[in-house]
Amino acid sequence: MEPKESASDPGPSDEGRQDALERALHAARALILADLEAGDVAQADIVSLVEEAVTHRRWWVGQWPEGVAFVDGLVAQDVQDSLLERYGRWPICPVCVGSDPHALDVEPELGVEPHWVCGKTSTVVARVGYLSGKL
Repeated sequence: MEPKESASDPGPSDEGRQDALERALHAARALILADLEAGDVAQADIVSLVEEAVTHRRWWVGQWPEGVAFVDGLVAQDVQDSLLERYGRWPICPVCVGSDPHALDVEPELGVEPHWVCGKTSTVVARVGYLSGKL
């Protein structure tokens, strides 16, 4: 029989939290890179934007450890914002074909299991990281 955890158990160690954070950041990086590849826009300068977003979110989660669950969507939004400032909209909505191209949105904005969604039709296109075959 294993001993019960005491009420004063401090929970995961700092090292354990750091490992979990790094795993989450690596996973977020991989998901966003997969979506960039799906849109054929994963050039070196754009991959650098992903690295900048991951670095920023590493600091952010250091300040709010409970936010680690939201890293996928936040990194996606950070990269999307950086691309808009430098290159234009991404990813372009594959649902609405017409004269007014627009980018997909990440929903929920701050939540788990983020998806790319058409903001005009509320159509879920794919989970973040799974745009392959959708664009």
